[in-house]
Amino acid sequence: MSKISLDKIPYIDELKTIHHPFDAKKMQKDFETLAQKEKMRNKIVDSLEDAVCLSGLKDGMTISFHHHFRNGDYIINLVVDKLAEMGFKNLVMSASSLTDCHEPLIKHIKNGVIRRIETSGLRGKLAEEISHGLMDVPVVFRSHGGRAYVIETGNLPIDMAFLGAPSCDAYGNANGYSRDNDTGISCGSMGYAKLDAQYAKKTIILTDNIVRYPNAPFGIPESDVDYIVKVDAVGDPVGIMSGATRFTKNPKELLIAEKAAQVIEYSGCFVDGFSMQMGSGGASLAVARFLREKMLQKNIRANFALGGITGQIVDLHEEGLIKKILDVQSFDLRAAQSLKDNRFHQQISASYYASPGNLGTAVNQLDIVVLSALEVDIDYNVNVLTGSDGIIRGAVGGHCDTSAGASVAIVVVPLTRGRIPCVVEKVNTVVTPGKTIDVIVTEKGIAVNPRRKNLLANLQKSGLPICTIEELKEKAEQTVGKPDQIEYTDKIVGVVTYRDGSVIDVIRQVNE
Repeated sequence: MSKISLDKIPYIDELKTIHHPFDAKKMQKDFETLAQKEKMRNKIVDSLEDAVCLSGLKDGMTISFHHHFRNGDYIINLVVDKLAEMGFKNLVMSASSLTDCHEPLIKHIKNGVIRRIETSGLRGKLAEEISHGLMDVPVVFRSHGGRAYVIETGNLPIDMAFLGAPSCDAYGNANGYSRDNDTGISCGSMGYAKLDAQYAKKTIILTDNIVRYPNAPFGIPESDVDYIVKVDAVGDPVGIMSGATRFTKNPKELLIAEKAAQVIEYSGCFVDGFSMQMGSGGASLAVARFLREKMLQKNIRANFALGGITGQIVDLHEEGLIKKILDVQSFDLRAAQSLKDNRFHQQISASYYASPGNLGTAVNQLDIVVLSALEVDIDYNVNVLTGSDGIIRGAVGGHCDTSAGASVAIVVVPLTRGRIPCVVEKVNTVVTPGKTIDVIVTEKGIAVNPRRKNLLANLQKSGLPICTIEELKEKAEQTVGKPDQIEYTDKIVGVVTYRDGSVIDVIRQVNE
């Protein structure tokens, strides 16, 4: 066959991108790699150590993890223990969130295995140690949408993703549940893991449940997976439903939830086909109970519910009050089972959910979002990250993503917790800027952001106890007094970024 002269092809200048010089060495290497994988017949390797060696991890690289197993996660500790045993140093950890069960990471920070952390949240002993200056390099906190954005744009390159999966076939199709084998853990949606698998240079799936090919439907496709490691267990099923997904019986929280449901009713957005997201705290979860009654009374159905999904949202869906569910994280086992059984309950990626680089992102389609807070200030800024003592004890999550996207962002918060005011002059840490918050609901009154004049006019007709944010602050101080100022050192232990990557605040080391 004679060689074709490119000059003879019409419009060659427009088609030059199709021409790639022949690289025999590269092609031979590609064929050898394919032959090696074909000889393996699958992507399962004998051990985690083998997978790490094959993936080419080196000191200083970035490793990533997801948090869909919440406080029941076994994967992070398992992997970092192995990397320490193998002698790795100065690694950057990008975890979608970290919690109480990750306390063993403290020793690996001290021994130099982990040099830097990027995450959405920290809790427990690990958070306390970091708040007191454990790390030389500040932790970078990102929202779920903000993390997706920096990964997509290449500003947070992931060298190796270690992703736990409740089920996976021999070629890498992985999911948060299994249709072939009902034993073992189920975490539901793998929305945060999907993005890591897609963008990581190498992806390793760790699973305790190898199923027959193809493991469909799947949360992560085989095309995004390089190696698979069979482990004894990926997590503790009890740990999935813990902490933030508690069901409240607290009278104060129930009163706040009832008022928040009334705010929704009079917001102007409570019409047939509206969309919503409920937060994960006790009061914000309880809003769904009171909203249900109003939906039934007025024959109103929601078009979709978004975000971290709980059994309460599933109940509303099965009752016909919510048409579809978009699930980035299943907060409990009821939600995980619904994802498995219901075709109108879909798992979505963190990018689809909240990335500011995605013009079609789902948070921008929200009418109502109900969010919790540790504290709010008179400028409507919200803190969900640090406690009244300055210690890190929470997560950015999708807080600032959803408040920016929703038509009405409602924050539910008690006026006081114990002897601590929750409506203050200035929050310890700004996580969500006040310009994106519309309503603050407490048990003693409701404040509407002055920027939202139409919303204020609607709520003033409702008979609800509307007041200014300054009046809420005064009520809190009359009840418990003004809190003492927290003493900090000059050392910065955390950098809080907004969803676009800009720095919105810093967290300083608490003075001993």
